[in-house]
Amino acid sequence: MRRFRHFNGQDANASEINISPLIDVVFILLIFFIVTTVFVEETGVDVDKPRAASAQDLEKNSILIAVTSNGQVYQGGRSIGVSGVRSVVAAMLEVDDQMPVIIQGDASANHGIIVSVIDAAKLAGARTVNLATTK
Repeated sequence: MRRFRHFNGQDANASEINISPLIDVVFILLIFFIVTTVFVEETGVDVDKPRAASAQDLEKNSILIAVTSNGQVYQGGRSIGVSGVRSVVAAMLEVDDQMPVIIQGDASANHGIIVSVIDAAKLAGARTVNLATTK
């Protein structure tokens, strides 16, 4: 004689896996990666940088300013002009006065404008001003 066992809803729930600890671990890892990631603020425009054999990598936490081929000056995706460089750099240096300024000048940009941007950054209190190039 065969006996059949009928399962009720309580037996089915007893075999479920609790995924709450897994979700907690995933959130902790997500927070860890967000906190340890260095955010680099780009200039917002494409610049054809000149080549240099002596180019070196600089730190990622820096103030990036772009000078386009038609003489416009950008920082953080917005046009600031040469007259706005000093105030923008001074405001960003209040957060970290050791932050270097990197100028991404287009290869065909007017050098007079690039020199004016360097001068404005120095007058704002920047300790180091570098020019970005490609290797």
